[in-house]
Amino acid sequence: MERRKRRESISNSNLLFLISLVIFVAMYTVGFFRFPTSFRNLQTFVDFFNNNAPLIILTCGMSVVMIGGGIDISVGGVTGLVTMCCAVFLNGRAGSVAGSIFLALGIGLAFGALQGFLVSYLHIQPFIITLAGMFLANGLLTVIHKDPINAALPAFLKLREADIKIQWLGTVNRLGNFIPLRISYCMIIALVVVTVIAVLMKWSRFGRNLYATGGNSQSALMLGINVKRTKFFSYVLCGLLSGVAGYVFIMQTGAGNVGNASGFEMKAIASSIIGGTLLTGGVGNMIGSPIGALSLLVINEIIRSAGINSNYQAIISGLLLCVFIVLQSLVVWIRGKGSPTLPPWLQFKRDSR
Repeated sequence: MERRKRRESISNSNLLFLISLVIFVAMYTVGFFRFPTSFRNLQTFVDFFNNNAPLIILTCGMSVVMIGGGIDISVGGVTGLVTMCCAVFLNGRAGSVAGSIFLALGIGLAFGALQGFLVSYLHIQPFIITLAGMFLANGLLTVIHKDPINAALPAFLKLREADIKIQWLGTVNRLGNFIPLRISYCMIIALVVVTVIAVLMKWSRFGRNLYATGGNSQSALMLGINVKRTKFFSYVLCGLLSGVAGYVFIMQTGAGNVGNASGFEMKAIASSIIGGTLLTGGVGNMIGSPIGALSLLVINEIIRSAGINSNYQAIISGLLLCVFIVLQSLVVWIRGKGSPTLPPWLQFKRDSR
């Protein structure tokens, strides 16, 4: 009895997060001892956040939608569209940093609200709607400007080049010179987003309603939860974070390009799953979202440091994703043992005996 109470004291969300955290630490430990030149450099670890802040932000938005039982595959296209629109706006006569920020947030909110309304209130499949949203965003991206365009506004360039240097913390290069640790504002924005979304999902009524909706929408409806409104705002929030990710992306690259954020929607989904978010909804830990993204990045860094062909990155990432999906299925079934719901492959195995 006591063992069962201890098992139930940890929720599925926290258990899957702990598993993803342990795997991330294990992979980084392998890199730390196998490739000391790369992984023992503190700046390398910080650069995982500095260089991949847009993906971390998108993963948070994707996790919110997936916890509610939906999915949004338009986030990569919206992020790319935001970068192009902001680049064109910043090069215009009326261009300003504040105006470009509002433009980025407005584009993200528009896509999120439109898709959220169609999914929540018209009951159209989210995959179909967000697929159309991805095509729309990619089409608008090429119509607005086909060629790469650099944002040349002096105020924006000053913002883009700004960072924080910690003088007492850093590394010594091969020439014996001490290089202070560099933290970009993109990393700070990503950490703030993760913190705010984690607090929102943990302690707000919206977060509790979203978990209940993703777990069982009919039960949530019987409890008096406005399921349609809850799903709608999950897509709005995801769209808003796509706009934030787009602006952070252009802060890193300084240019709008047709290829910006290409494939980020698949990376965000994979990172969410590896971070402990179930595709079926109702289970997920927002702190696990960046852990999932970092796990994929650490794998790629290990492959690069080992000199392995880059084509194997996708293969290993796909295998890791499959392992996590099977692991999630097993964990949820074992913790809910006694219920009639089993993973399909376990049901097949049991029926075949």
